[in-house]
Amino acid sequence: MNQNLSEKLPRKILLIDNHELCLYGIFNILSSTYPNVEIITAKTAENALNQISTFKPDLLIMDIYISHQSGRNANVETGMQMLKQIVQHYPQLNIVIQSAHIKTLVRMKYEIDSHCGGFTVVDKSETVEEMLTRIRWALQGITHIKDIPCINFGLQEKPEWSRLLSLAYQEGLQDKAIAQHISVSERMVRHYWFNLQEALGIDSEQLKHQGKNLRIITRNRATEVGLID
Repeated sequence: MNQNLSEKLPRKILLIDNHELCLYGIFNILSSTYPNVEIITAKTAENALNQISTFKPDLLIMDIYISHQSGRNANVETGMQMLKQIVQHYPQLNIVIQSAHIKTLVRMKYEIDSHCGGFTVVDKSETVEEMLTRIRWALQGITHIKDIPCINFGLQEKPEWSRLLSLAYQEGLQDKAIAQHISVSERMVRHYWFNLQEALGIDSEQLKHQGKNLRIITRNRATEVGLID
C-alpha cells in the first residue's frame, strides 16, 4: 500500500456503472456521505470518457464491466480498455474500481503501480462501509490492490503471455502456428508456456506424467486468476 497522507474531500465525483440499480444505489450513498460534493453518473464507456474530459472529477468510481455505447452488450474488455485510457491521460485522478470482476486488473498491474493518483479496488460483494473505506484511501493517494487474487502471490501478466493466451484460446492455434504469428521459434513458444504455467502454480511435468490435458488446465487456471475471460 503506497500512501500519501494529504487526505482531502472530493469536489467532484464521477460514478460509472452499467447497471442502473447499482448506479443509483451508490449515488444515494455517496450523496449522503458527501452532501456538498457534485456527483454525476455515466452508464457507458463513451459517455464516461466524455464526462471525464468536460467534468474533470477528482474522484472516479467505476465498474469495469461496461458497454461501449448505449444498446451494446457490456463486457470486461471494454472497461479495461477504458481504464487504460484513463490512467494514461489522467495520471493524477483518484480511482476506485468497484466491480465483481476485479481479478482481471492483474493485466494492468504495471499501469496501476505507475499511476500517480490514488487507486483502490473493492468487490461489489463487500459492505457499504468497506466501499467507503476504499474511497477514503483513494482520496488519500493510496494504492491498494491486494484484493486482486493473483496479485497476492505476485503474478503479473507479461506481454508475451497475453499474445500466447489469445492465440491459443481465442484463435485456437497450436504452438507451430503461434510461433509463426509472433515470429519466434517453437522452442521459444514452449518456453513461454513453461514460464506462464510456473507462474500459475502448474507443475507441467507432473501433469504430463499423469496424462492430464495441460492446455485445458492452463486455460482454466488463467481464467481463474483473470488473465483471460
